[in-house]
Amino acid sequence: MITNNPEAVKNIACIGAGPIGGGWTAHYLARGYNVTTYLHDVSEIDGLNRLLETAWISLTEMGLAPDASMDNFKWTSSLEEAVANAEFIQESIPEALELKQHLYQKLGEIVDPNVVIASSTSGLSMTDIQANCSTPQRTVVAHPFNPPYLLPLVEMIGGEKTSREAVDWTERFYKVAGKVPLVMKKEVPGFIATRLQEAIWREALHMVANGEATVEQIDQAVVNGPGPRWALMGPCEIFHVGGGKGGMAYCLDQFGPALKLPWSRLIAPELTQELRDAMVKGCVEMCAGADFSSLSRKLNRGLVEIARIKARLANAN
Repeated sequence: MITNNPEAVKNIACIGAGPIGGGWTAHYLARGYNVTTYLHDVSEIDGLNRLLETAWISLTEMGLAPDASMDNFKWTSSLEEAVANAEFIQESIPEALELKQHLYQKLGEIVDPNVVIASSTSGLSMTDIQANCSTPQRTVVAHPFNPPYLLPLVEMIGGEKTSREAVDWTERFYKVAGKVPLVMKKEVPGFIATRLQEAIWREALHMVANGEATVEQIDQAVVNGPGPRWALMGPCEIFHVGGGKGGMAYCLDQFGPALKLPWSRLIAPELTQELRDAMVKGCVEMCAGADFSSLSRKLNRGLVEIARIKARLANAN
């Protein structure tokens, strides 16, 4: 049973000091937590300090918590010392299953079983990671996007032996910690955001390999096309708005046959009535009844602001 209150957590252990582990350290420090970071090798401290110095500039611009301070940071090369007083553990070691399994086996032995251990893994399943852990019920996947101190998303899912209580507790903790947790329905390799990102990346590689587009053209296409829209609305909401008054229903009914055309190397799913209705229902619920005009105005206002920001950055260079 997880007994500590998410709102009362003050002491966090970050295991790993690379871009993700260091990014988590920066985020938690900016939110006012006391952070102890475990370094596998003492030589990592120089790189971690540079990352923290760089991150602190942006975090200061965004606004620090009243009790945020770099004085709340300490590091150690002793795993036992790092987790001794931890009320929450953020693990971000390299993506090697055997390494993670060994670590979780050890953490299961030395960490209070009431303390949640969250993995920043970008693709491994918690079911596999927790296989040798004596207390798997409190282990959860919590995959951030880089840099973790600026991007709010945390994709969450438990393993087969993870308790629902641990997932719920961790979701509440991340909300308190200023993140946007997304609890998935089931374990899927690559989770949600990475799979979407990977689909675009693989198509880009195909186009370069086949001489269909240059690297620069691909980046220009995203930056000057769907990219700004995606910063404001997800792909589903964009299609919902693109359907005008008919919304997603219009888009699917009108352009559904295009799924059979070779517009991507991905194989499209069959657009069944069930899938069509699920997409339409999901968009209506997500937009909470907002009509086309209000959604369109929201999108347009955001695009204007993004255009202004890009112009200022271009002029600054």
